[in-house]
Amino acid sequence: MRTIVVTGAASGIGKTLARILTERGERVIGVDLHDADVTVDLTTTEGRTALVDGVRELTGGSIDAIVANAGLALPIPKTVAVNFFGALATLEGLRPLLAGSAAPRASVTCSMASLYPPDAELLDALLAEDEPAALARAEELAADTQTGTLIYGTTKQALAKWIRRHATGPQWAGAHIPLNGIAPGIVVTPMTHDLMATKEAVDALLQQVPMPLNGPMEPEVPAHLHAWLVSEENSHLCGQIVFVDGGSDVAIRGDATW
Repeated sequence: MRTIVVTGAASGIGKTLARILTERGERVIGVDLHDADVTVDLTTTEGRTALVDGVRELTGGSIDAIVANAGLALPIPKTVAVNFFGALATLEGLRPLLAGSAAPRASVTCSMASLYPPDAELLDALLAEDEPAALARAEELAADTQTGTLIYGTTKQALAKWIRRHATGPQWAGAHIPLNGIAPGIVVTPMTHDLMATKEAVDALLQQVPMPLNGPMEPEVPAHLHAWLVSEENSHLCGQIVFVDGGSDVAIRGDATW
């Protein structure tokens, strides 16, 4: 039996992933603000420390995989704190606990929103891992409804870039740990409920996020991808951001990645 830590496990993709992993016989340590094995707030230093301490206490200090899934999609500074710095704290804080696993794995929830133009100042602060500067810039962006919308996509682009920059390094690939991310399109979860309240709202959303293959997805779709990324079968995928988005990446970028 493998032991897998899933953050954001109380709802959406994380809750569905926890169920899928449990059904296939894995032990899941769920982390969230409520209804979880480890209840913490990843926007705070204290919460991030408590995450590692709580997981260590429950597992005896040995796990097999990390899924850094917790996130917000709101135009507020807390989105910066959770989506980027909370994810990094999860990955870096729990990485030492992977040392005893025969097949250590890590997967992260990014987003197709990472494809959109970011706020350059916020992106620079994130990639410099300067949390005070990033939060200050997010405060400025959040003061305007138009610029506030840049916060989410910028955090997800920074997270994807961080994965690409670190996955082949000594602490990840060098330690035999595949580190990858997924980039979902529109997922039917509580987070997107208000954005999809009517058919007109869904149509408008799909104008922003084109999903020519089957449209918005249930959380099982990205959850199953996470489940494979942290499975023993995934021995060589390294530093990839896998777009599970109904074709958004292709519709937006075409062949521009080559």
